Amino acid sequence: MAYSRINNGTGWFCFIVALITYTLTLEPSVSYWDTGEFIAAAHKMQIVHQPGAPLFLMVEKFFSLLAMGDVTRVAYFMNLGSAIASAFTILFLFWTITALAKKLLALQQQEPEGTQLLAIMGAGLVGALAYTFSDSFWFSAVEAEVYALSSLFTAIVFWAMLKWEAVADDPASDRWLLFIAYMMGLSIGIHLLNLLTIPALAMVYYFRKTAQPSRSGMFKALFAGILVLAVIQYGIIQYLVAIGAYFDLFFVNTMGTGFGTGVIIYAILLIAGFTFGIRYAIKNRKRFLHLGLLSSVLLIFGYCSFAMIVIRAQANPNLNNNDPDNAFSFLGYLNREQYGDRPLLFGPNYDSQIIEVEEAGPLYRKGEHSYEIAGKKMEYVYDRTTLLPRMHGDRGGHPDFYKEWMRFDDGHSPTVIDNIGFLLSYQVGHMYFRYLLWNFVGRQNDTQGFGSYFDGNWLSGVKPLDGLRLGNQDHLPPSITENNGYNRFYFLPFILGLVGMVWHFKRNRRDAGIVALMFFFTGIAIVLYLNQTPLEPRERDYAFTGSFYAYTIWIGLSVLAIQQWLSKHLQPKLALSAALTLSLLAAPVLMAAAGWDDHDRSDRMLTHDLSRNYLESLAPNAILFTYGDNDTYPLWYIQEVENVRPDVRLVNLSLFDAEWYINGMKRPQNASAPLPITMKEEQYAKGTRDVMYYQDFKIDGHVELKSIMELLLSDNPEDKVEMQDGRRENFLPTKHFQLPVNKANAMRNQVVEPQDSTKVADALRWTYNKNFVTKGTLAMFDILVHNNWERPIYFTAGMPPEQFNGLNDYLYYEGLVLKLKPLKADTARQGGLTSPGALYRNLNDKFVWGNLKHTGYIDTESRRQLSNMTNMFNSGIGGLIAEGKTDKAKALVRKYFEVMPEGIQSMYTAAGKSMLAEHLYALKDNKGAADLIKQAADYIEREMIYVADVSTSKNSFLGGQDVQLAFSLWNQMIQAARANGDAALADALDQRYKGLEERFAAFFAAPQ
Repeated sequence: MAYSRINNGTGWFCFIVALITYTLTLEPSVSYWDTGEFIAAAHKMQIVHQPGAPLFLMVEKFFSLLAMGDVTRVAYFMNLGSAIASAFTILFLFWTITALAKKLLALQQQEPEGTQLLAIMGAGLVGALAYTFSDSFWFSAVEAEVYALSSLFTAIVFWAMLKWEAVADDPASDRWLLFIAYMMGLSIGIHLLNLLTIPALAMVYYFRKTAQPSRSGMFKALFAGILVLAVIQYGIIQYLVAIGAYFDLFFVNTMGTGFGTGVIIYAILLIAGFTFGIRYAIKNRKRFLHLGLLSSVLLIFGYCSFAMIVIRAQANPNLNNNDPDNAFSFLGYLNREQYGDRPLLFGPNYDSQIIEVEEAGPLYRKGEHSYEIAGKKMEYVYDRTTLLPRMHGDRGGHPDFYKEWMRFDDGHSPTVIDNIGFLLSYQVGHMYFRYLLWNFVGRQNDTQGFGSYFDGNWLSGVKPLDGLRLGNQDHLPPSITENNGYNRFYFLPFILGLVGMVWHFKRNRRDAGIVALMFFFTGIAIVLYLNQTPLEPRERDYAFTGSFYAYTIWIGLSVLAIQQWLSKHLQPKLALSAALTLSLLAAPVLMAAAGWDDHDRSDRMLTHDLSRNYLESLAPNAILFTYGDNDTYPLWYIQEVENVRPDVRLVNLSLFDAEWYINGMKRPQNASAPLPITMKEEQYAKGTRDVMYYQDFKIDGHVELKSIMELLLSDNPEDKVEMQDGRRENFLPTKHFQLPVNKANAMRNQVVEPQDSTKVADALRWTYNKNFVTKGTLAMFDILVHNNWERPIYFTAGMPPEQFNGLNDYLYYEGLVLKLKPLKADTARQGGLTSPGALYRNLNDKFVWGNLKHTGYIDTESRRQLSNMTNMFNSGIGGLIAEGKTDKAKALVRKYFEVMPEGIQSMYTAAGKSMLAEHLYALKDNKGAADLIKQAADYIEREMIYVADVSTSKNSFLGGQDVQLAFSLWNQMIQAARANGDAALADALDQRYKGLEERFAAFFAAPQ
């Protein structure tokens, strides 16, 4: 009993340490990426992106209630939910390590005492706290994301399996297996990562129930575990719903019943079947059948959290991804149809050509009275396929990346060996082991890395493409030394893990193999299954926290290994003290000390304030087109939760090609009226007008956009062209559009500022910039035509220019957004289309900046935003200077230094500050300009010296710092100083420039 009390007490101590850590470093509001969507959805019980996380949303809804009606605190309490879940993960990890340690010391049947007891507790303490302060887990622990709660379920099921193992001979021990099945079912409603523990659990069961394990038996048990994983992943999660969907199809379309009838009958049959099976197993004493059926029932019970998705979809909430309100849309939601497929075992390379398109079955959608065929599933046939196609991405710069990474010559087509090489070097090496080493060796900086020497590596100067090659560690650049993510663990936690792993395999090969299986399946197996393409929009280390969890078990067990070795030379108590002290200092203490500053988000409000700034910079009743995650999800949060600017309608162009999303835009949302979309649902339904191609009909002049719309929506066969397969499809006959301007409406609705009233054009005339039209683009055309300038229209400034659909000459920069203004094209101001007046009001009067100047940690995404903000100020200041409004320009300069953090965070902020220096010269602040130039020059010089230090050829610079940008900036600074009479500064810069030129002689001599 003493052991149990101490084990429980020490575990709860680890829980408290973790909870205090995560609470102190908790983000106080919304953060980047998916958290804005999750918080907004949980607050109002809405539908998030596929495949959904209903249980996570329901749990977080509970935490949101702790805000007691204060909507500004909802995000904090949801983040706190992740912190608490993460602390519980640490608790169960501790108990898992102590259970394994107790087995290693062969003390299952007796109470550990004295040194042995302390050693077991020390192992649990070191391992649990190492995971507490590991980079990837800590990151997810302080924000409202699914990975914290998912990790908890992983910890619970692994701990529960060890609990079962300890009492497996008890007749009532099966309750632990049933508990595990239910936990796994529940975990599906959070994330699927938990299922990857099944092969390891299968081996625990095999070793415990087999008196004399054999090699063939182990392989059979492993295969059985993988088979169970596949049955749950495909049989239960997908085909259970798919069968229900086709039941409904039969009853609705054939029997003429109402929607959902087939699902109800299917559910009744399913329940009856399980009931009969369980009764049969009990009657005939078939234990394994009974256990399997009960486990399946409990797993399905847990999986039933997805009923929330269908129920809430019926209410048509504002966030209603895929609108899964019927059997087939729900099936598509679960199958992640909008994301497409990636080849696993066989498939094309990036240079394979499509030679044929084959039909692979119908697609169904819910019609008015029955399910209708929306189109056909299409499968591409390629001229060349390969085994293990790892280099399959053919868009977004993927082919060029493959060629550079693998150093292919022009015309080289990847072989199986090449694909395996890419798998090992990039997918496993760069996208998994780099993350593993981040957590237990250290990190260069927190800048996302794509294989260069300079960003996101596990050690400074290490570039995966070239293997282990260290740059000059004595002259590290500020992008490393001044980055909070520059964490040095000196390999110590990693070495402890290796020591613990080797010792574990020597002492208990079976248990070590089980931990290794968990390490593999929650790490490298994910890499194999996901088959990631390169150039991901963010680092993906959070997906592998289960693998890092397993590694910290070995870090904990290293205490026992070191103690055993020291005991040969020291007294047992002294050996234990030394082992525990060494392990604590080398892992959790070192990791906490190095990692605290880049995980402490307690004073960070930038994401929150930016999302507010986006909306507050818009005119009343505006329409804002967004595109990416980080200019959409935080805005959903600030509008749905904090009710900021409910009159604004947000339109995510990434989703606008989906029928369900267009339907949502035609409904009121918050205080926003429906968008002026006149298309009927059958005109853009799934499978209809997905893509319409351009056919040049040599039409002179510009054509009214309304006429283009009518042609694209026409069902008249004469208004269509015949495709190669005989189908007749709508088409785009010209790219030259015009849109009439209702000047009165534009002035009344604040589309145009009063001082620009004389510049309003009679019509917008522009050239469309694509060779096709999607239904999302069609919906945008519909809005432009029928809005009649009633509602101001904006685009987020950071979206890809092709999304503007050629309207660039009418989009005016106002900081975070571009405003569509019907001004005559010849009135464009010098330097681009900007609105200095609007920029001044936004930057000086409207925008809030939170604690940006004094925040302790500026992460990689925030640094991008800082560069954008510096550009905003430069545009506003430059525009005001051009208009002769120097007082306002000086006011913006003062505002900049008042709210922006000191120092330079990246090459791009250095560029921004050098531009600001030119504006200071124009405002006669020569000293301020010179100080900024010196600051930028010092930063650039240190960066470039390091670049030259680790580079051997022109190719070495690819993917790293932009050398051309650096030298261009330096020249601009020299010219600015010289042009404004600061000859001494210009000469000094010129001398340093020549020194840099010498270092980069090989670069400039290489062929361009």
